Amino acid sequence: MASILIIDDNETVREGMAAVAAKLGHKTFVAAGGAEGIKLLSRRRMDFVITDLKMEGVDGLGVLQAALEKDEDTVVMLVTGFGTVETAVEAMKRGAFDFITKPFGPEVLRAKIQQALEVAQTRRERRRLQGENEMLRAETAPPEAAAMVGTSRPMQQVLETVRKVAASDSTVLLTGESGTGKEVVARALHQHSRRADRPFIRVNCGALAETLLESELFGYEKGAFTGAQRRKLGRFELADGGTLLLDEIGEVGPALQLKLLRVLQEREFERVGGEETIAVDVRLIAATNQDLLSLVREGRFREDLYYRLAVVPIRLPPLRERPEDIESLARHFLEKLRARTGKTIQDLLPETLERLRGYRWPGNVRELENVIEQAMVFAEGEVLRACDLPANLREGPQAEAECLRVRPDGSLLVQPRGRSLDQVLEEIEKHLILQAYQRSGQVKTECARLLGIKTPALYYKLEKYGIIEKGAEKKEQTEI
Repeated sequence: MASILIIDDNETVREGMAAVAAKLGHKTFVAAGGAEGIKLLSRRRMDFVITDLKMEGVDGLGVLQAALEKDEDTVVMLVTGFGTVETAVEAMKRGAFDFITKPFGPEVLRAKIQQALEVAQTRRERRRLQGENEMLRAETAPPEAAAMVGTSRPMQQVLETVRKVAASDSTVLLTGESGTGKEVVARALHQHSRRADRPFIRVNCGALAETLLESELFGYEKGAFTGAQRRKLGRFELADGGTLLLDEIGEVGPALQLKLLRVLQEREFERVGGEETIAVDVRLIAATNQDLLSLVREGRFREDLYYRLAVVPIRLPPLRERPEDIESLARHFLEKLRARTGKTIQDLLPETLERLRGYRWPGNVRELENVIEQAMVFAEGEVLRACDLPANLREGPQAEAECLRVRPDGSLLVQPRGRSLDQVLEEIEKHLILQAYQRSGQVKTECARLLGIKTPALYYKLEKYGIIEKGAEKKEQTEI
């Protein structure tokens, strides 16, 4: 059913055309003049507009101009009893679909409606394809230089691994907390590979339901499900010859894990609803902020898929493990964000850097970038001062410890001080773990029992909050 607007100051002609359109099964709207028709156009999209040329006030050419200004793909036909070649040429120049003279029979109008709706469908499809192509160009264009900033030893180890691995086609598993720069590393791997001139495609596996994710990854055939009106290529096909980043891979469900395993093993798949086997040449990079081995032990992630993904594992260190990189990162973001913020800030004062270094950065590099952008927006002058920073950083390093206070009765007093909910929850979790760790006499199994979590998960959290050194679990197992 199409929406058709008919504008004519002659009621008999207007209602007659509306009746013909309605008999064809279309929804019709009528207006007795140009101004009334334009008002209707402002309230809803019309597939086809039929307007009289000669009318009081706003004429047919005025309606044509208003319709095309609102939506350049609107199909407009002018009708008149005073047609001339010059008028018809002028109407077509201005973008009219057609121009016919009165009188005309119902069969002529039916044919014109059919032709106009075919044109409307073609224009909508063209517009949709243009939008899809723009999206794909944005996703598959050579990415901007991936800035892997840092001179600390942990970052140098990451950079060295990227240098060695980039030239190969080996599957890489990037792990690390949110905001540590996993996508930046993935782009760097792509840029330094032999696939650099081919597409780099990213899929957020945690953002879609499993059925939608399957069709997004593998595509689908026309008629595969309700609404599948055409064939759609999946991200694997779009990334053919290039690199595919599967972000948040830990969120993928069991059924789709099996299909991903097959693609990794055989480099082929079928579209949803299709029988044709499609071979692809894709370099796969997976990323997660979860402990996939813990998910394997819990039966929530396939062990065989894990080892297929972790051919080359790269762990991205949290920012608190490389505080010496904070200054270079902050200066990098100053440079990067000048155009976006419209500021010409050139440097940071020493007291500003002191505040940045004294913060734990639970949101890691992403949080640092957000803080620098926020500070630049409110800053005045050519340097970034400590007073330009968000409140929780302005108060200095001691403010973080004051987020939680223990009352005499043992209950917690939470003082967010501008912190996000995630930051406050991390402080509470750290406090509870420390409390259980002390009560258990630093016996890991007993501490895990008190907290009601598995021992591997406890080791992860103890390391996360700096309560024990990294690798302590492996070291203790070796000593035993």
